[in-house]
Amino acid sequence: MLNKNMSKQEIEEELSEKGDFVQIDYLTNFLKKEHHLGFSLRKFLYSKLAEIYERRNMLVDSAKMFDKLGLISIAFSEKIKNYVKETKLYIKAGFFDWADGAMKKALNQANEMEKQDIYFAIKDFYKRQAEVYEKERRRNHALRIYEKLLELNVSDFEKQEIKKKILELYEKLGKLKEYFILKKEITRNYNIF
Repeated sequence: MLNKNMSKQEIEEELSEKGDFVQIDYLTNFLKKEHHLGFSLRKFLYSKLAEIYERRNMLVDSAKMFDKLGLISIAFSEKIKNYVKETKLYIKAGFFDWADGAMKKALNQANEMEKQDIYFAIKDFYKRQAEVYEKERRRNHALRIYEKLLELNVSDFEKQEIKKKILELYEKLGKLKEYFILKKEITRNYNIF
């Protein structure tokens, strides 16, 4: 069992022989039981849990660990990094409202230049995740992301490209009513067709 007198290396050794779910159990129980852990050790434990959860595709749980890491981090750059990772995990899990909340936490820690970088990185991640879903033929998931992208601050050119993708997905998904409404709007606004 884990105890607060163990070094990170000893904890790693103790966990190395265990399966992922046993490691999760050990780490969560240890964090609940020991309230006076050092900052460095607590950070290590949350990082370890986040890593295991992500590896097991338990994305929401991993995101929650990055939230905890963001809360206990001292440096603003570290807080931002953890909140951005939390945002990306929520996006990957399909929890866009939670992703918005995590992104706001990152933006609150950032200066103006960093805010632009964060926003661009998140927007880019949404696009890449939608492309992954398209390649995997998970069209409904891709459609949800593209619709979410339209809510973000995107340029007119990006909006046009996103609407084309949505149009294709509507057609492939058999959403003909939505397809014709969007096609009419695109034709009127952009004279594409």
